[in-house]
Amino acid sequence: MAIRSLEQLDLDGRRAFVRVDLNVPIRDGRIQDDTRIRAALPTLRAVLGRGASVVLASHLGRPKGRPMPELSLAPVARRLADLLDRPVPLAPGVVGPGVSEAVRALEPGQVLLLENVRFHPGETKNDPDLARAFAALADAYVNDAFGTCHRAHASTAGVADRFPPERKGAGLLLLSEIRAFHRVLDAPERPLVAVLGGAKVSDKIPVIRNLLDKVDRLLVGGAMAFTFLAAQGVGTGDSLVEADRIELARDLLAEAERRGVGLVLPVDHVIARDIAAAAEVRTTEGPEVPDGWKGLDIGPDTRSAFGAAVATARTVVWNGPMGVFETPAFAEGTFALARAAAESPAFTVVGGGDSVSAVNRSGVADRIDHISTGGGASLELLEGRVLPGIAALEG
Repeated sequence: MAIRSLEQLDLDGRRAFVRVDLNVPIRDGRIQDDTRIRAALPTLRAVLGRGASVVLASHLGRPKGRPMPELSLAPVARRLADLLDRPVPLAPGVVGPGVSEAVRALEPGQVLLLENVRFHPGETKNDPDLARAFAALADAYVNDAFGTCHRAHASTAGVADRFPPERKGAGLLLLSEIRAFHRVLDAPERPLVAVLGGAKVSDKIPVIRNLLDKVDRLLVGGAMAFTFLAAQGVGTGDSLVEADRIELARDLLAEAERRGVGLVLPVDHVIARDIAAAAEVRTTEGPEVPDGWKGLDIGPDTRSAFGAAVATARTVVWNGPMGVFETPAFAEGTFALARAAAESPAFTVVGGGDSVSAVNRSGVADRIDHISTGGGASLELLEGRVLPGIAALEG
């Protein structure tokens, strides 16, 4: 994969169009969590330190192609200015004469933040005219927004296609994502163990099919495990089961056996009649869930089995929680897996919004080798798909 890093780009005295992910939660004009803004800082400092000026682009929310004052990037510009310790003016729009004039006035070391690119209807349509307008603003292109790379938008794939290979590349954050998933999917140390959780098998079918061709063991938890257990004839009580996917689950179990992949399912569960903090909670003595009860977390024996598999792995990739971890009574399975991943000598990658949230809440995030910044993008990489925002940087 021939994607240039910042060190391979000639940025001295140039204007760089830098696509980042500044899609942060804002309430009443106040930023609630600036994690994504902070994540963009290393690349911005590196580009500015190379003597470039920066035309910065990001989306915020889903304005559906029309300006919405509550989704303006103005609060982000103010916070970014504080963190960079330099002015970060907000452009008067996405493109147009006023934007072009502000860009032409940039000096080396200065930053201009474009208004929310999704205010323009052509952004999500990858409109060629908008992509050309973006490209005309700069001499080089840097993408550091992994979370948007699975979308062929004007500020990702479209604009990148309009720069020659020697004048486009990946920022530090995006490059770390590319390298981490390459290490897991293309050049893993073995054994390679994948852990999948979440609610539905249907959400993970392409992931499972792709991983069965790559992993040594596949651990399946969360509600999606009950469709597989139902396929084995195990009683699942009132647990979430996708009845229309039982035959598919049976086929996937057979395929795993043919490939010699250990597809490991829960052997016990934490159960309750309802998802509530005050609910009566029990632990089953086997994989069966009695009628009237729901499986809401993996049980202690499953935690031990999953933990042992992770402990002996050399590479681990995890997507999806083991239970309803937002409720304390059903959180221990997910948190135990997070601790096992942190303690394992394996190279560990965690992707997906819920998994990342669980790792952060478990207090072991600093001991995970790579925590992905893109839920949808990481899932599509696990499916084996080519991400258009990344493909556009190749050459």
